Amino acid sequence: IYKDFDMPTDDERIEKIKDSGYKYVLVITEDWCGDAMMNNPILKHIAEQANLEVRVFHRDDNTDLIDQYLTNGKSRSIPIYIFMNEKFEQKAVWGPRALNVQKFVEALRKASLPDKTDPSFEEKQKEVHLKIRERYLTDASFWHDVYESIMSRLV
Repeated sequence: IYKDFDMPTDDERIEKIKDSGYKYVLVITEDWCGDAMMNNPILKHIAEQANLEVRVFHRDDNTDLIDQYLTNGKSRSIPIYIFMNEKFEQKAVWGPRALNVQKFVEALRKASLPDKTDPSFEEKQKEVHLKIRERYLTDASFWHDVYESIMSRLV
């Protein structure tokens, strides 16, 4: 995804990010996470262009950290990006998904997954995860949605 994503070269918001005091991005992630697989390369492009230093923390090794950034107050969803100034003061938080990506995941799960008590649930869930992964790897419109979502959070 990193190689294939076409980072906009004329996005004036990059300069605004540089001028807004952002210095660090604390990334809470895991290597096995499909959302991280798609989102982290997009963040890397943004960080490189905006001169942001990225620091990575693994969710499962830092539960005290992720528990401060629960999705909907209950889920340890990742990735989570915490944007900070030079004093390590939090300025913005993003994650775990762009809105259009979230809508896709929710619709696919609703259409494809039986009730959790159904004997076929685990098999169907694996199929859904494979469909999500394939879409994340190939759908450049999702990559653009992630880019726009992160950029909109910052400026």
